[in-house]
Amino acid sequence: MNLYAQGLLDTPLGFLASLLIGIAFGFWLERAGFGSSRKLAAMFYLRDFAVLQVMFTGLATAAIGLVLLDTFGLFDASAVYRMETSYGPQLVGGAIFGIGFVMGGWCPGTALVGLASGKLDALVFLLGAGAGSLAYAAAWTDLAPLRELGACGVVTLPEQLGVEPTLVASAVVAIALFAFAGVHLFQRARTRRA
Repeated sequence: MNLYAQGLLDTPLGFLASLLIGIAFGFWLERAGFGSSRKLAAMFYLRDFAVLQVMFTGLATAAIGLVLLDTFGLFDASAVYRMETSYGPQLVGGAIFGIGFVMGGWCPGTALVGLASGKLDALVFLLGAGAGSLAYAAAWTDLAPLRELGACGVVTLPEQLGVEPTLVASAVVAIALFAFAGVHLFQRARTRRA
């Protein structure tokens, strides 16, 4: 059932579905070890690639699933909410997010899972993220030129590249498989050296 398309997200059923999905998502993140900043940051130190593997698996699965569902008319991909593309703020925001991830060992979602698990560093990270959000809100008007830099409106990657969504989904799967093979070879080589 598509609660968004039916305008039911702000109903008790929508809140209940959101709560249950959030609890399940947090539970499985914790079970995968993503409630630990050490496990998350280990990817950047080339010690543990679980985050990379899980994220690429999720991206590839979603890409294939959306293309197949859309192809067979079971899902209208155009009904999904899409944010406007603005390269300037998205590149700057991505850089800040990446730096924060490496320094703090958390992203906002995993920090909430870590906090629910009693990790105090997750609380510090979330307080810093909150302070950063407040600083951004305070500078909203001053950042107008940045927000408009590279504004393209609502556009998808296939539209931007002028290719079929199937080709982009195939590329995501190929990149994921290449990354998995690279991780496997890297870990094997490191094991031989040890």
